[in-house]
Amino acid sequence: MGFFNRRAAPADVNTRTATGTHEKKPGLFARKNQAHTTSNGVASWNTRPTFGQWIKGAALDIVTMAVMGAIGLGVYMAKPAPSRSFPINFSDGEIVYPQFAYPMRNEIVPIYAAALLAFFIPFLVFLIVQIRARSFWDVNNATIGLLYSLISAAVFQVFIKWLIGGLRPHFLAVCKPVIPQSLIPHGNIANGYRSIMFDRSICTGDEKEINDSLESMPSGHTTAAFAGFVYLYLYLNAKLKVFSNYHPAMWKLIAIYAPILGACLIGGALTIDEYHNWYDILAGAVIGTVMAISAYRMTYASVWDFRFNHIPLVRHAPFIYGAGSNTLDGFHSAVFTRKAGWGGHDGSAWGGAPGDAADGPRGTMAQAAGAMGSAAHGAANGRGTHGGVVGTGDHTTDHQGHHSIDRRPVGGSRMGEHVV
Repeated sequence: MGFFNRRAAPADVNTRTATGTHEKKPGLFARKNQAHTTSNGVASWNTRPTFGQWIKGAALDIVTMAVMGAIGLGVYMAKPAPSRSFPINFSDGEIVYPQFAYPMRNEIVPIYAAALLAFFIPFLVFLIVQIRARSFWDVNNATIGLLYSLISAAVFQVFIKWLIGGLRPHFLAVCKPVIPQSLIPHGNIANGYRSIMFDRSICTGDEKEINDSLESMPSGHTTAAFAGFVYLYLYLNAKLKVFSNYHPAMWKLIAIYAPILGACLIGGALTIDEYHNWYDILAGAVIGTVMAISAYRMTYASVWDFRFNHIPLVRHAPFIYGAGSNTLDGFHSAVFTRKAGWGGHDGSAWGGAPGDAADGPRGTMAQAAGAMGSAAHGAANGRGTHGGVVGTGDHTTDHQGHHSIDRRPVGGSRMGEHVV
């Protein structure tokens, strides 16, 4: 039979490879009752709170953001703390460090533009995703987590700039050093071995530009870009299920890495306009990436585990990890893709993927410790009780110790083997 000959379709094993099942959902900001339930009759936490409930839960975060923003701005405006020594030229007039003698040029991407792009582009994507997700908590957590990432990364890097800093590539052009020859023999200005080191007292340029040129490391542009765009990368990966349990289309791979490309371009532009050294950019990328990963994990159930990384965490109840269906928390549809059943009640995966969970029912449900209790927990481990019978692997034993028929896997589906 030819390679491209059409074969008969195999028997349906409930893979839901097309779109799965979906229910009609109300709008993102439609009022819902907190007692709203899923189609399975289980309480859902994916409901919009009242403004008073939201502000009560978010008040501490809002205050913290305001305080950290004020601290960061104050440190940013302060003069650099360290008093650095630097060489100018050797006795024969040769410049010691020509890498700090580049001319000062205009920034290709100003710092305010980098910060605005790092916030508004991800925020716009969050809103676009809501065309299908339609979840208040998703857009809330995504935006709050983005602010976590951007603000904490900004404060982190301005403290390093202020207390450590470094010389920008255009430092000497901004400093415009003038060395009084009459003072050099007396050691009043020159210092170090053979008196070739100086401090900023010999600079004659603009004081504000000199202060800025002494605070090169880490790059604030790159920190903001990676804090925002790496966060967006993680969000898109979760919503599109790129690294998941099905074969996605190539455009999704391009989509999730487009933000990383944008962050690299913003950072790389700083080497063209001679505003930063390569190690300043690397340091900013590391800080921004660490903060983005940390902020995403604070607001979503997982970073990489595809079973949970699209589920926003709520403040009033813990998310219970496990290997069961994802229809018990109301966030089963908080994704953008509709392939392989994602977005429907049948779109979750069972155990087997590396990540946070090993067993137990999934979802922030009030019945976790009650109705489902030990039966669901035991079933996820291959053990459980039902009608007074205890199952252990390949056979069952009742409480009187009598053996019954063997239990063996038959058939198969994407949810795993059925045991009979």
